[in-house]
Amino acid sequence: MQYHLNGFRPGDPEVLPSDRPAQGPLPGEIDVLIVGCGPAGLTLAAQLARFPGIVTRIVERKPGPMEKGQADGISCRSMEMFNAFGFAGTILKQGYWVNETTFWKPDPDTPGHITRTGRVQDVEDGLSEMPHIILNQARVHDLYLDTMRKAPARLAPDYGFEFVTLELDPAGGSHPVRVTLAEVATGRQLSLRARYVVGCDGARSGVRRAIGAELAGESANHAWGVMDVLAVTDFPDIRLKALIQSADEGNILVIPREGGYLVRLYIELDKLSEGERVASRNLTVDHLIGAAERIFRPYSFAVKEVAWWSVYEIGQRLADRFDDVPGGEARLPHVFIAGDACHTHSPKAGQGMNVSMGDAFNLGWKLASVLRGLCPPEILRSYSKERRAVAQDLIDFDREWSRIMSERPADTDPEAAEAPKFQSYFIEHGRYTAGMSVTYAPSVLTGDTCWQGLAEGFGIGTRFHSAAVIRLADARPMELGHVIEADARWRLFAFSPAGDPAAEGSEIRRLCGFLESDSSPLRRIAPEGADIDAVLDLRAIFQQGHRDLALESLPDLLKPRKGRLGLVDYEKMFCADPARDIFALRGIDRAQGALVLVRPDQYVAQVLPVDAHAALAGALDAVFLPQGAAREAVTAR
Repeated sequence: MQYHLNGFRPGDPEVLPSDRPAQGPLPGEIDVLIVGCGPAGLTLAAQLARFPGIVTRIVERKPGPMEKGQADGISCRSMEMFNAFGFAGTILKQGYWVNETTFWKPDPDTPGHITRTGRVQDVEDGLSEMPHIILNQARVHDLYLDTMRKAPARLAPDYGFEFVTLELDPAGGSHPVRVTLAEVATGRQLSLRARYVVGCDGARSGVRRAIGAELAGESANHAWGVMDVLAVTDFPDIRLKALIQSADEGNILVIPREGGYLVRLYIELDKLSEGERVASRNLTVDHLIGAAERIFRPYSFAVKEVAWWSVYEIGQRLADRFDDVPGGEARLPHVFIAGDACHTHSPKAGQGMNVSMGDAFNLGWKLASVLRGLCPPEILRSYSKERRAVAQDLIDFDREWSRIMSERPADTDPEAAEAPKFQSYFIEHGRYTAGMSVTYAPSVLTGDTCWQGLAEGFGIGTRFHSAAVIRLADARPMELGHVIEADARWRLFAFSPAGDPAAEGSEIRRLCGFLESDSSPLRRIAPEGADIDAVLDLRAIFQQGHRDLALESLPDLLKPRKGRLGLVDYEKMFCADPARDIFALRGIDRAQGALVLVRPDQYVAQVLPVDAHAALAGALDAVFLPQGAAREAVTAR
């Protein structure tokens, strides 16, 4: 990480400089009010906390932070996002790594017993530099809260406040959303105005009801139980993720937990009658333990302590829109919903927390860009369009996965080698469960595929697929994607064509000359007096080895002077790692090179030729306000 830019700074470098006073009571006017301290709300709060000029507050009806979380699965894609926030390393250290998954079905030779049918690698090679991790949701919350405390805004939740209602009031001018909250301890109500409100307040979202959005769907009439336990067992795969299908007693999903001893079990219980709710069954933890003991036979399973348990019914529901603008209306949105407030489903595919955080990561940089005057508010319309499509895919996947998980084993020839259906489905959809299947459709934020062939491995609309490189200035091996931080900046990765990049007339030198010129889009979009990379962070990747290039001979734009002291940033240039060549791995045209423009949420916005200066300027001008308009937008705030 980089620090000392504006002078030597002792102490913890992860505590970012701040001139904000200590957080006081809720003010009467704020820029963004976040309702709910779940994964979505905290993701959004942590991103907005990077900007002390944006007045953000997050309220939560509970009296304090979560101690025992429901969700635990962290996909590879979420780990990539956590790396942008700076705490992926902590999760890698503390979490359980899901390396392999095993599959069990009824033993054809011994009725009532189970037998292992398969064992597979959980995440395919090369899919991500990050593993699939299991960690208590409450611990994820802790890391977000720590990030917020260390951010320039020094943001902390306002606990003990419940959302009551909101209304759009055009007379409110720049703060058109009037919100009523209630202090849980006293019942005292208070009113405030906000520019934007984001409801991250769960499946029974008050914000969703207030904007008239509908959560529609169906229940599959299946009851499941979940429990985190400390147990003694001779089941051999207790420290592996395991999917177990029994003949008559239902199914179990085994999820080993962090810490080496704890394990989570998802246990299929009874089928519910039409319209029946699981609460009417009066199921207890003893029902869950008894079911687990029967399904594990012939293996013993003795529960020593139950850390947490619950029962639930499977259902898939989706909101008709994720903002306050009904279909057909042209006005701009001011209220949004994210996470369980707009999509609910079963927990067995491990997607709930991951997709919820993805919602917030998508929305956060857009709100920050609008409120800082960098982008027009019209980009906020893209949130509902992009994320509702993702949620619909999740609902469809979860409905099919839940159905397959609840199927009875098929009667097959005991000698047949055919894998159970749930084993085949799991393997087939591994990329989806890793979080890698999201693709955003073409829009002002995501270009077309005209030049996709220049970088086949960086699919436009998909997440930026990191690969190994070597930093030129200090010969450090690293992942290129790890230069992306959750700071709302765009990235431009310039993959140099063949030939000497230092030569006069090289495409990289011509690109840098254009970006330094009076007609440069960097100059048009950067705030006055800001560093050259304040909005768009340029990085160059060369085909040559790191010992074959002279840093001093390369363009000055790749060694920019920054901060109040005019210090040189030496971390803009990288070389291919000969052992894991990024040009080969990502299908980059060696003769022509490529420009890969990446959004702040790590998704590829465009692939262009290195010499397509006008097309690059056009792509940026379509998203950003020119500097003058940006100043006016900030002044209007």
